[in-house]
Amino acid sequence: MHEFFPDDAVVVVGSGNPVKLAAVRAVLASVNAAIRVEALEVASGVAAQPIGDEVTQAGARQRAQAALAAIPGAHFGVGLEGGVVHTADGGLRTCAWCVVVDRSGREGLGGSLSMPLPDRVAARIAAGEELGHAMDAEARTTGTKHGRGAVGILTAGLVDRQRAYEPMVAYAFAPWLAPAFYAPSVGR
Repeated sequence: MHEFFPDDAVVVVGSGNPVKLAAVRAVLASVNAAIRVEALEVASGVAAQPIGDEVTQAGARQRAQAALAAIPGAHFGVGLEGGVVHTADGGLRTCAWCVVVDRSGREGLGGSLSMPLPDRVAARIAAGEELGHAMDAEARTTGTKHGRGAVGILTAGLVDRQRAYEPMVAYAFAPWLAPAFYAPSVGR
Protein backbone atom coordinates (compact mmCIF):
# COMPACT_ATOMS: atom_id res chain seq x y z
CA MET A 1 0.00 0.00 0.00
CA HIS A 2 1.25 3.47 -0.88
CA GLU A 3 0.90 6.15 1.82
CA PHE A 4 -1.14 8.48 -0.40
CA PHE A 5 -3.49 5.70 -1.47
CA PRO A 6 -4.97 4.11 1.66
CA ASP A 7 -7.41 1.21 1.39
CA ASP A 8 -10.34 3.58 1.85
CA ALA A 9 -9.20 5.99 -0.89
CA VAL A 10 -11.91 7.23 -3.21
CA VAL A 11 -11.02 8.55 -6.65
CA VAL A 12 -13.69 10.24 -8.75
CA VAL A 13 -13.29 10.39 -12.52
CA GLY A 14 -15.11 13.37 -14.03
CA SER A 15 -16.62 11.42 -16.91
CA GLY A 16 -19.04 8.60 -17.59
CA ASN A 17 -16.94 7.40 -20.53
CA PRO A 18 -16.14 3.73 -19.85
CA VAL A 19 -12.73 3.98 -21.54
CA LYS A 20 -11.59 6.82 -19.30
CA LEU A 21 -12.87 5.03 -16.21
CA ALA A 22 -11.16 1.78 -17.21
CA ALA A 23 -7.83 3.57 -17.77
CA VAL A 24 -7.91 5.09 -14.27
CA ARG A 25 -8.97 1.78 -12.71
CA ALA A 26 -6.20 -0.12 -14.49
CA VAL A 27 -3.50 2.28 -13.29
CA LEU A 28 -4.73 2.53 -9.70
CA ALA A 29 -5.29 -1.22 -9.35
CA SER A 30 -1.53 -1.65 -9.62
CA VAL A 31 -1.05 0.90 -6.81
CA ASN A 32 -3.65 -0.47 -4.41
CA ALA A 33 -6.41 -2.84 -5.52
CA ALA A 34 -8.66 -1.57 -2.69
CA ILE A 35 -8.91 1.98 -4.10
CA ARG A 36 -12.50 2.76 -5.05
CA VAL A 37 -12.79 4.48 -8.43
CA GLU A 38 -16.12 6.09 -9.27
CA ALA A 39 -17.41 7.84 -12.36
CA LEU A 40 -19.33 11.10 -12.27
CA GLU A 41 -20.40 12.89 -15.43
CA VAL A 42 -19.36 16.55 -15.14
CA ALA A 43 -18.96 19.35 -17.65
CA SER A 44 -15.54 20.08 -19.08
CA GLY A 45 -16.25 23.78 -19.51
CA VAL A 46 -14.67 23.70 -22.98
CA ALA A 47 -16.01 23.02 -26.46
CA ALA A 48 -17.15 19.49 -27.30
CA GLN A 49 -14.08 19.30 -29.56
CA PRO A 50 -11.25 21.03 -27.71
CA ILE A 51 -8.65 22.58 -29.99
CA GLY A 52 -5.16 23.14 -28.61
CA ASP A 53 -3.21 21.64 -25.74
CA GLU A 54 -4.08 24.49 -23.36
CA VAL A 55 -7.82 24.24 -23.97
CA THR A 56 -7.72 20.47 -23.67
CA GLN A 57 -5.79 20.74 -20.39
CA ALA A 58 -8.35 23.27 -19.13
CA GLY A 59 -11.14 20.79 -19.88
CA ALA A 60 -9.35 18.02 -17.98
CA ARG A 61 -8.70 20.38 -15.05
CA GLN A 62 -12.35 21.47 -14.90
CA ARG A 63 -13.50 17.83 -14.93
CA ALA A 64 -11.08 16.91 -12.11
CA GLN A 65 -12.05 19.86 -9.93
CA ALA A 66 -15.79 19.41 -10.48
CA ALA A 67 -15.63 15.68 -9.75
CA LEU A 68 -13.69 16.22 -6.52
CA ALA A 69 -16.04 19.00 -5.39
CA ALA A 70 -19.14 16.86 -6.02
CA ILE A 71 -18.11 13.97 -3.76
CA PRO A 72 -17.24 15.23 -0.25
CA GLY A 73 -15.40 12.06 0.85
CA ALA A 74 -13.29 11.70 -2.29
CA HIS A 75 -9.51 11.91 -2.01
CA PHE A 76 -8.78 12.69 -5.67
CA GLY A 77 -10.59 14.06 -8.70
CA VAL A 78 -9.43 12.96 -12.15
CA GLY A 79 -10.19 14.64 -15.45
CA LEU A 80 -9.30 13.24 -18.84
CA GLU A 81 -9.82 15.21 -22.03
CA GLY A 82 -8.99 14.45 -25.64
CA GLY A 83 -8.49 17.18 -28.21
CA VAL A 84 -6.77 18.14 -31.42
CA VAL A 85 -3.92 20.53 -32.18
CA HIS A 86 -3.13 22.40 -35.41
CA THR A 87 0.26 21.43 -36.84
CA ALA A 88 2.77 23.59 -38.68
CA ASP A 89 1.96 21.86 -41.98
CA GLY A 90 -1.74 22.79 -41.74
CA GLY A 91 -2.93 19.43 -40.49
CA LEU A 92 -4.19 18.23 -37.15
CA ARG A 93 -2.78 15.90 -34.52
CA THR A 94 -4.45 14.35 -31.53
CA CYS A 95 -3.75 15.29 -27.95
CA ALA A 96 -4.98 13.97 -24.63
CA TRP A 97 -4.44 15.22 -21.10
CA CYS A 98 -5.13 14.02 -17.59
CA VAL A 99 -5.33 16.26 -14.53
CA VAL A 100 -5.47 14.91 -10.98
CA VAL A 101 -6.34 17.16 -8.03
CA ASP A 102 -6.50 16.47 -4.31
CA ARG A 103 -8.21 18.24 -1.41
CA SER A 104 -5.11 20.34 -0.64
CA GLY A 105 -5.20 21.87 -4.13
CA ARG A 106 -2.19 19.89 -5.37
CA GLU A 107 -2.37 19.09 -9.06
CA GLY A 108 -0.73 16.56 -11.33
CA LEU A 109 -0.70 16.74 -15.13
CA GLY A 110 0.03 14.03 -17.68
CA GLY A 111 -0.18 14.06 -21.44
CA SER A 112 -0.18 11.43 -24.13
CA LEU A 113 -1.67 10.33 -27.41
CA SER A 114 -0.18 12.57 -30.09
CA MET A 115 -0.48 11.35 -33.66
CA PRO A 116 -1.27 13.00 -36.98
CA LEU A 117 -4.84 12.72 -38.24
CA PRO A 118 -5.69 11.80 -41.83
CA ASP A 119 -6.64 14.77 -44.00
CA ARG A 120 -10.25 13.56 -44.44
CA VAL A 121 -10.72 13.36 -40.67
CA ALA A 122 -9.09 16.78 -40.19
CA ALA A 123 -11.45 18.26 -42.80
CA ARG A 124 -14.47 16.90 -40.93
CA ILE A 125 -13.20 18.41 -37.67
CA ALA A 126 -12.59 21.75 -39.42
CA ALA A 127 -16.23 21.57 -40.57
CA GLY A 128 -17.37 21.26 -36.94
CA GLU A 129 -17.46 17.54 -36.17
CA GLU A 130 -15.94 15.98 -33.05
CA LEU A 131 -13.06 13.58 -33.64
CA GLY A 132 -15.07 10.56 -32.48
CA HIS A 133 -17.93 11.34 -34.87
CA ALA A 134 -15.52 12.04 -37.72
CA MET A 135 -13.84 8.68 -37.14
CA ASP A 136 -17.24 6.95 -36.95
CA ALA A 137 -18.12 8.38 -40.35
CA GLU A 138 -14.77 7.64 -42.00
CA ALA A 139 -14.48 4.12 -40.54
CA ARG A 140 -18.19 3.39 -41.04
CA THR A 141 -18.65 2.43 -37.40
CA THR A 142 -20.25 3.78 -34.23
CA GLY A 143 -19.09 4.50 -30.70
CA THR A 144 -15.45 5.26 -31.48
CA LYS A 145 -14.93 7.57 -28.51
CA HIS A 146 -16.47 5.11 -26.05
CA GLY A 147 -14.49 2.19 -27.45
CA ARG A 148 -11.23 1.74 -29.28
CA GLY A 149 -10.90 5.44 -30.12
CA ALA A 150 -9.38 7.07 -33.17
CA VAL A 151 -6.03 5.66 -32.07
CA GLY A 152 -7.43 2.12 -32.19
CA ILE A 153 -8.72 2.60 -35.71
CA LEU A 154 -5.64 4.41 -36.99
CA THR A 155 -3.19 1.87 -35.53
CA ALA A 156 -5.29 -1.07 -36.79
CA GLY A 157 -5.88 -2.15 -33.20
CA LEU A 158 -2.24 -2.10 -32.13
CA VAL A 159 -3.06 0.52 -29.46
CA ASP A 160 -6.56 1.22 -28.20
CA ARG A 161 -7.80 4.33 -26.41
CA GLN A 162 -7.64 2.82 -22.93
CA ARG A 163 -4.03 1.67 -23.31
CA ALA A 164 -3.13 5.07 -24.77
CA TYR A 165 -4.71 6.84 -21.79
CA GLU A 166 -3.09 4.71 -19.07
CA PRO A 167 0.40 6.32 -19.25
CA MET A 168 -0.99 9.84 -18.95
CA VAL A 169 -3.03 8.80 -15.91
CA ALA A 170 0.15 7.44 -14.30
CA TYR A 171 2.05 10.63 -15.23
CA ALA A 172 -0.66 12.78 -13.62
CA PHE A 173 -0.44 10.77 -10.39
CA ALA A 174 3.38 11.15 -10.25
CA PRO A 175 3.36 13.82 -7.48
CA TRP A 176 1.66 11.30 -5.17
CA LEU A 177 3.53 8.22 -6.42
CA ALA A 178 6.97 9.78 -5.96
CA PRO A 179 6.31 12.62 -3.50
CA ALA A 180 9.95 13.12 -2.47
CA PHE A 181 10.73 14.35 -5.97
CA TYR A 182 7.85 16.83 -5.99
CA ALA A 183 8.33 18.26 -2.49
CA PRO A 184 8.92 22.02 -2.44
CA SER A 185 12.62 22.88 -2.44
CA VAL A 186 13.94 25.02 0.37
CA GLY A 187 16.38 27.81 -0.50
CA ARG A 188 15.90 27.79 -4.24
